Amino acid sequence: MKNNNVLLTGGAGFIGSHVARHLLKLGFEVVVVDDLSGGFEENLPDGVEFFKGDVGETVLIEDLFKKYKFKHVYHLAAYAAEGLSHFIREFNYRNNLLTSINLINASINHEVETFVFTSSIAVYGRNQLPMREDMVPFPEDPYGISKLAVEHDLEAAHRMFGMKYIIFRPHNVYGIHQNLGDPYRNVIGIFMNQIMFGLPLTVFGDGKQTRAFSHIDDVAPIIAGSVNVPEASCKVFNVGADESVSVNDLAAKVMTAMGKQVKIDYLPARNEVQHAFASHDLVKKTFKVDGSPVSLDAGLSEMAEWAKKVGPRKGKPFGKIEIPKNLPPSWKKL
Repeated sequence: MKNNNVLLTGGAGFIGSHVARHLLKLGFEVVVVDDLSGGFEENLPDGVEFFKGDVGETVLIEDLFKKYKFKHVYHLAAYAAEGLSHFIREFNYRNNLLTSINLINASINHEVETFVFTSSIAVYGRNQLPMREDMVPFPEDPYGISKLAVEHDLEAAHRMFGMKYIIFRPHNVYGIHQNLGDPYRNVIGIFMNQIMFGLPLTVFGDGKQTRAFSHIDDVAPIIAGSVNVPEASCKVFNVGADESVSVNDLAAKVMTAMGKQVKIDYLPARNEVQHAFASHDLVKKTFKVDGSPVSLDAGLSEMAEWAKKVGPRKGKPFGKIEIPKNLPPSWKKL
């Protein structure tokens, strides 16, 4: 019998739950591991086998690999809060780097065919525009550093042990299933949640910083189907939207989508990349992407309808800030 088992970490999270859905459509038997620290079991599509646990739990991971003999591994589990990563350095590296190494070790030992990893355009740093895969990465924050370290480890693992990998660098992905209650990441979800609570929108700096916001339907199918594209093996791909927009313009679009106008509170600027947009020539060429991407207005409208149905979610502050120095004042109040 053909082995079609795949392991998906972070499958109860935002991107992971959509990748799980597409993996099922492709005929894979999907095993999800998620600690539910940022995801919700209700996000999981019918048909996956779910285990609540930490990817860093060596015994759990080893037992699953022995039982299911995974053909492919999709590693999406991460705590993707770039700005906060400066202040939770130990947690960041343990959660985003060391747990990844645990998974890579198991994948090598059990002869996994392909290891698919979601990295981030955070690896590029600032002043590299448009961000292209052939650029030398220079990450600005511990989150980007941890992602880049995993990328390098996968390259080293391939050279030494022959395990194939595919690396994706998505950026500013949004859509249904995003964690609306997370106060540190995913600005669209934060804006929608604030509107539903009747609060002003909070913008760091002058709001002129720009990002290219990517609808989940333009990202998840590519990640899920990548193992079936031989030309993708052992390559790195930016994946996401081409058009960038300022945070000020985004705020106006979110208010329109939610059908409510609120005040904007401008907070002191954070130490962050001001402008971030990437080239997607390689992913379009390799995956032969057809059709037009989901427009930002259409994507926000769809997400807004979903957000109104699930309602506002009360966020909670991060459990243990390791370095309080220079922490943005608004985060100190959470």
